[in-house]
Amino acid sequence: MSSSKQTTDHEKIRRWAEARDGKPARVRSTGSDDDPGLLRIDFPEGSEDEEELEEITWDEFFEKFDEKGLVFVYQEKTAAGAKSRFNKFVDR
Repeated sequence: MSSSKQTTDHEKIRRWAEARDGKPARVRSTGSDDDPGLLRIDFPEGSEDEEELEEITWDEFFEKFDEKGLVFVYQEKTAAGAKSRFNKFVDR
């Protein structure tokens, strides 16, 4: 059985994403000017929302992450033991 973990540690989030070739991103149709809007981790091989995501820097990503008071919820492995990409952002 796989279980989810949560963290606010920037380095842990970055290492988890980069180990899965993920990059910090924002949803294009959200935010304005200095506000990147909704945060996501963008993975290669695309997803249904690929055109909606825009890559941002880790600095921008974590600034917004802290400003919004978010927690990163994630899994290391799937129930079958493969590397998991499951993640979401929730309020602290």
